[in-house]
Amino acid sequence: MIKIPVKEGESIERALKRLKRKTDSTGVIKEVRIRKQFNKPSVIKRQQLIKAIYVEQLRRKENE
Repeated sequence: MIKIPVKEGESIERALKRLKRKTDSTGVIKEVRIRKQFNKPSVIKRQQLIKAIYVEQLRRKENE
């Protein structure tokens, strides 16, 4: 659980901004979205393979 201590006289907007930065850096929101739906390991591997092929194609185009 992420805790953000609010300092004396600090605005709520500033504290929310710190909370957002901390959740982005720790990857909490990303993890929640991933766990929202179960994916079979074969589907995950296929997605990773497709992404790897795409990235490789981009790198080849960049080098040409």
